[in-house]
Amino acid sequence: MTILLVLGGARSGKSRYALARAEAMSGDCLFVATAQALDSEMDSRITRHRAERGDRWRTIEEPIALAAIVQRESRPERILLIDCLTLWASNLMMAERDIDEAVAAFVAALRQARGQVILVANEVGLGIVPDNVLARRFRDVAGTINQAVAACSDEAMFLAAGLPMRLR
Repeated sequence: MTILLVLGGARSGKSRYALARAEAMSGDCLFVATAQALDSEMDSRITRHRAERGDRWRTIEEPIALAAIVQRESRPERILLIDCLTLWASNLMMAERDIDEAVAAFVAALRQARGQVILVANEVGLGIVPDNVLARRFRDVAGTINQAVAACSDEAMFLAAGLPMRLR
């Protein structure tokens, strides 16, 4: 069992990199999508991404219960790719969930995972300090999630302009 965390900014190539790493492994591929089609643009985006992944991938859409997915779906012969933890952070906030509890449960599930897990997340803390409370809270929640997941990952990569840099 190994956990790979892939971080980067928007359109940095992190999802493409994560998919390529997963496809280079042998095993059953399961994509866990945290995005929700709350508008027509996001619906189109989700449809396009699903088509790009191809037939090797089975997809589960789960905006909140990632710990339960890892517990139920991880197995030695499976590559579990979760994309993305930043949308998960947003989903948790909008659903007014206890962030600390959700992150602790997720990290505990990752530590017990029985197969390969690849996690994708945005690094949103590299820019200016946001000008409003909600945006600052989101940035802080995303950073907290990234730190917690990085602490239990076996490998961490950062992508900028499609170029991967090894962090761990």
